[in-house]
Amino acid sequence: MEFEEMKKIWDSQNNEVLYGINEKALHNRILSKKRQANHITNATELILIVTNATMGCVFLGISFTKPSTNSFVYLLAAWTLASALYMLVSRTRRRKADGRFDRSMHGDLKHAISVATYQVRISLLGRWNILPIGILVLLSVWDSGKSIWVTLAVLGIFVLASFAAGWEHRIYQRKKRELEMLQNKLESEDSGDRPS
Repeated sequence: MEFEEMKKIWDSQNNEVLYGINEKALHNRILSKKRQANHITNATELILIVTNATMGCVFLGISFTKPSTNSFVYLLAAWTLASALYMLVSRTRRRKADGRFDRSMHGDLKHAISVATYQVRISLLGRWNILPIGILVLLSVWDSGKSIWVTLAVLGIFVLASFAAGWEHRIYQRKKRELEMLQNKLESEDSGDRPS
C-alpha cells in the first residue's frame, strides 16, 4: 500500500468509534444491581418490621405481667411499635412507587438509584434509632437497680451496635454513589452522541 492509501484508511478509522459499550451487557449489569438493591431493601424492611414489632410486644407483655415495671419499659414498647409501623408504611409507599419507572436501561438505573437512596435513608434511620432505644434501655436497667457493671455492659453493646450500623450505612452510600457515577457517565456519553 502506498502512504496515501494508508492515510485514508487511518483518517476513516479516526472518524469512527473504535470502541463501544455493549448495551445489553450493561443493561444486564444494571438489572443485577437493581435486583440486589431490591433484595437487600426488602430483607432490611422485613427484619426491622418484625424485630421492632416483636420487641414492642415483648416489652408490653413484660409491663403487663410485672406490676413493678418501670415507666421506661412502656416508652420502649411504644417507641419500637411506632418504629415498626413507620417501616411498614414506608415499605408500602416504596412498593407503590416502583411502578413509575420505565423498563429501559435508563429507567432501570433510575429505579436502582431510587431503591439505593431509600436503603441509605433507612440505614441512617436505623442507626439513629439506636440512640432512643439505647437511652430507654439504659434508663430501664438503671431504674431497676442493676449493678453499674450491667449498665456499662449494656452501654457497650449499644456503642458496638452504633459502630456496626455506621459501617453498614457507609456500604450502602458507596453502592449508591457507584450507581450515580454510572448514571452520570451514561448521561454524559448520551449528550456527547447527540449532534450539535
